Amino acid sequence: MAQKRFGTDGIRGLANAAITPELAMKVAQATGIVFQRGEHRHRAVIGKDTRLSGYMIENALVSGFTSVGVDVLLLGPMPTPAVAMLTHSMRADVGVMISASHNPYEDNGIKLFGPDGYKLSDAVEAKIEALLDQPSALKLSKPADLGRAMRVEGDRARYIEFAKRTLLRNLSLDGIRIVVDCANGAAYKVAPEALWELGAEVISIGVEPDGFNINRDVGSTAPAALIKKVREVRADIGIALDGDADRLIVVDETGRLVDGDQLMAAIAQSWKDDGRLARPGIVATVMSNLGLERYLEGIGLSLARTAVGDRYVLEHMREHGFNLGGEQSGHIILLDHGTTGDGLVAALQILAIKKRSGKPISLVCRCFEPVPQILKNVRSKAERPLADAHVTRVIEDGREKLGKNGRLVVRASGTEPLIRVMGEGDNRDLVEQIVDDVCAALSASAQAA
Repeated sequence: MAQKRFGTDGIRGLANAAITPELAMKVAQATGIVFQRGEHRHRAVIGKDTRLSGYMIENALVSGFTSVGVDVLLLGPMPTPAVAMLTHSMRADVGVMISASHNPYEDNGIKLFGPDGYKLSDAVEAKIEALLDQPSALKLSKPADLGRAMRVEGDRARYIEFAKRTLLRNLSLDGIRIVVDCANGAAYKVAPEALWELGAEVISIGVEPDGFNINRDVGSTAPAALIKKVREVRADIGIALDGDADRLIVVDETGRLVDGDQLMAAIAQSWKDDGRLARPGIVATVMSNLGLERYLEGIGLSLARTAVGDRYVLEHMREHGFNLGGEQSGHIILLDHGTTGDGLVAALQILAIKKRSGKPISLVCRCFEPVPQILKNVRSKAERPLADAHVTRVIEDGREKLGKNGRLVVRASGTEPLIRVMGEGDNRDLVEQIVDDVCAALSASAQAA
């Protein structure tokens, strides 16, 4: 059976073990061949976050692309949404982001974008996979047809201007004190600079990458440092990005966390009032809180749910005409402004709401009371426990107990060897018991396998 390398967000794994220079080179060769169209000089745009292994993977990708006749434009450390935007803006045939997002520095990954700036479809990924499984099909260029590689100048300024233009021209962030946590990742230069240029007072943390400290005790998955700094400097808002800056978590002026569900609710209400929603609703995943669904229903909007992964949210949005969607984890997709999740642009939308309303973030971003939700993980190298008859019975029994007043979602992670169990409902004790029962059944099945 052919090996499947693409997960829910590109190819990801341990650097120099799962993600090797050899694999990166072959992925570039296969991708370069798949995206060759017409007789023009083909070009690939490559960005990366701040992981040590990014240098190794970047050079391997350059070798792969140039060996099949594709020119390469190197961006250096840049957010994932910037790579997507610049791929389209610079008329490249393909874009590549070297990142493992919120994972620790030991991991790395390869995310691919088509010439339109969107992540690749399953069908295109399958074509690349097929070439990887048939090395003889990776035809190299003749010496005279090899590609060239060059560093791009001014790419940071282009992205900053793009982000600023998502706001009304006369809107200033003057008078707003912002703590921004860049996770020692890809946005460590562009995010603070963009906020400062818009007039804000900016206090930055997580802006000293050393190759090893990306996401370490900083960023959207470790907000304690941001909460502490917001309280210390009495900021109006804290903004936390992840390693590649495609997701956002906010901290209000009291030091309270605001997740993606609340951010989507705030933007949905604002866009509804302004007549900016393309359809009367938004798109989120099965993990979004039931409270979000109830809130949207109360203001006349629908919530369409997809499988976990921002690519599935995006696919549903494009197919059904929505322009707002995202994930509870903080991937916020604003199709009026970009082709993928963008933490900085989403933060600017929240700041615009605050500026126009004059309200503190604690009011702007507290649209609903979340239903008690419990998420636990069971380590498993395979999805086999999900097919176990006893596990299936326990899951069905849990859903029956929750009825219409709750939800139970059990799924295999697309990025880690885990099975995730999420339960929510109005009765917290019942939800916790059901989640524990399902986890126990999964653990027993995984150990027996």
